[in-house]
Amino acid sequence: MPAIRSVSDLRNDNEVLKEVDQSGMVYLTRNGSGVYAIMSIREADEYERLKATHGLSVLDRAKRRAEREGWIDEEKNVKVMALS
Repeated sequence: MPAIRSVSDLRNDNEVLKEVDQSGMVYLTRNGSGVYAIMSIREADEYERLKATHGLSVLDRAKRRAEREGWIDEEKNVKVMALS
């Protein structure tokens, strides 16, 4: 579970970094609202992996839909892009 700390706690950065080591992530707040997150490299790597996996699943769904419903040729795509 991520820890929640005030930005002013960064004055004691060693304590905050120890919490990152323990929980994997610390959310920093200013006036009670979240403004930053500090995460371990392990958490950052996992986040990037999940983001890439999600992107691939979106592309895979788009490919399946195009195969099912048909691909748009380049000329039609240029016309559609010109309208937007």
